[in-house]
Amino acid sequence: MELGLQGRSAFVCASSQGLGLACATALAREGARVTINGRTEAKLQRAVATLQAAHPDAVVGYIVADLNSAQGRETILKTLPEVDILVTNNEGPKPGGLEEWTEEALLGAMEMNMIPAVQLMRQYIPGMRERKFGRIVNITSAMVKSPRYFMGLSTAARTALTAISKAIAREVVADNVTINNLMPEKIDTPRQDAVAAHFAKTEGLTRDEVRARTIATIAAKRFGQASEFGDACAFLCSAQAGYISGQNLQLDGGTYEGLI
Repeated sequence: MELGLQGRSAFVCASSQGLGLACATALAREGARVTINGRTEAKLQRAVATLQAAHPDAVVGYIVADLNSAQGRETILKTLPEVDILVTNNEGPKPGGLEEWTEEALLGAMEMNMIPAVQLMRQYIPGMRERKFGRIVNITSAMVKSPRYFMGLSTAARTALTAISKAIAREVVADNVTINNLMPEKIDTPRQDAVAAHFAKTEGLTRDEVRARTIATIAAKRFGQASEFGDACAFLCSAQAGYISGQNLQLDGGTYEGLI
């Protein structure tokens, strides 16, 4: 399917690896001019090289900036003042429990998983509305709908982002600007490895034992692939997806047990 993304400009947050890079790769493959982002230039350069090796015609740049700081976001906006597509993403807080959820920890979670996305939307949406095209995809988490205790900080901040995005989506969709959320669970990325390492350490298991235990809980009996996630993102950014907005798409191997 031709997705109508040829020549569109896209910015993908926190995209030197994992789900962010998968989204950037899929968008570049479809002809969008993609800018990726991270805090380490060498890592971004490797990501660009990998992406262009897979798709030699891709137009890809990068911005070194920390999404968590106002200064970092200012750098992004000065370098890239307008985009057609915004994919928000960021690392989440470490797994933990109630005894660790201090006021500082709560604020930190919001500074990672809610505030940067909203501030970028504030800046980019007016131009999208004027041009009558905009696609925003927030990478959140399946735990927004199925919270787990050990990921409470991440879930809380991403749920806040989901709520404010829903409110904005109704306001801007008449101008062909859509906002949707991708809700991954158990996709095989470095984030999954970090979670496995946490449980391996706290429960005295090997990494392979943790991964096998996790796979047993997935209805599909396998981890999701980052490329599958990227393809879903590319479709939500497509010209054909203009009637889809304010939605939460779960990518969890069919594991969610709820009806809605």
